[in-house]
Amino acid sequence: MHQRPRGRYADFQEPYEPAHAARPPNSAPFLPTQRPAVPPRSEHPGPYDFEPAPRRRGKGKRILISVLVILLVVAAGTYFWADSKLRKEVDLSKVIDRPAAGEGTNYLIVGSDSRKGMSAARRKSLHTGGSAEAGQRTDSMMILHVGSHGPTLISLPRDSNVTIPEFRGSASGRIRPAMGANKLNASYAFDGPQLLVRTVEYNTGLHIDHYAEIGFTGFADIVDAMGGVEMDLDKGFTDKWSGADFKAGKQTLNGTQALAYVRTRHAFTGSDLDRTKNQQKFLSALASQVATPGTLLDPFTLYPVMSAGLDTLVVDKDMNPYLLGKMFFAMKDVNSGEGRSMNMPVSGSVGGNLQWDRPKVKQLVDELKNDAPVTVTSDR
Repeated sequence: MHQRPRGRYADFQEPYEPAHAARPPNSAPFLPTQRPAVPPRSEHPGPYDFEPAPRRRGKGKRILISVLVILLVVAAGTYFWADSKLRKEVDLSKVIDRPAAGEGTNYLIVGSDSRKGMSAARRKSLHTGGSAEAGQRTDSMMILHVGSHGPTLISLPRDSNVTIPEFRGSASGRIRPAMGANKLNASYAFDGPQLLVRTVEYNTGLHIDHYAEIGFTGFADIVDAMGGVEMDLDKGFTDKWSGADFKAGKQTLNGTQALAYVRTRHAFTGSDLDRTKNQQKFLSALASQVATPGTLLDPFTLYPVMSAGLDTLVVDKDMNPYLLGKMFFAMKDVNSGEGRSMNMPVSGSVGGNLQWDRPKVKQLVDELKNDAPVTVTSDR
């Protein structure tokens, strides 16, 4: 049985006349120039009547464009929402006598022991001690350098013996005299983030580009919003001061446990230096678990995590969500082995405070300023 030609131009092909078909006598054969009339399209199309392919492709393009527009609107809305929640309270332009900026970007990341707004019950559960009105200090301080040779995370022990130099008062705006030798975290206690940045820059010669600080409550809330952070502990330890009570091995830490883990110092012989290593491990693990498709593409996880952090995060006036994201991904790289972490090189102690190894510190800072591979090691 003769099959009707298929395709878009089936109606315009030359009719096929089988050899055995009978034709009336003296009938003229079809000539190539003759075209049969195109029948009108039926209201009920048959198996060979279908929409042309270009129409289907056009519809697919419209759907794709609509999806992209929606994603762009959501992304832009999220960006501006996050930017509006950032507490841009630190004005680095007021820091005096700053070293010249080098290559790469340097973040000063600070964990404060602020209890502001915490109830007595919350302070008890988090083992923070003190009162809601207690003065703030820095529990942890790190410099994160992001450059072309992978990120470098450097912990600054809070008991470091440093010089607090002449500075501009954050409230008065007046120049204040130098305070001389002191603990590094005392600079924050005296005049807050701006004096801390001034002290770090003065004692290292490294320009700080951005500042990020989070308190006890925000830290614990981020971890809880994540559903906990998985850690693999080399050894177990306890500390009644921080509330730490851990066994060795893999485990998921909730917000209270995570805070105890990063604050513990009395359980270690190396005290502050051992604690800074734990802080590096935990923050890198946290960043690694936040910066995953499972979190970033799940709004029911992403928005609670962002909200918990942004509500208590204090940053400099030039910080934005893009730079924060860049900071988190760099910390993730540290955890994955694409970067490195270390303590500020220490040579000994002075009056119970840790003394930095000045030749090593100078070499480290020169490498960071030139965005060269870091070759300096810390022995402790």
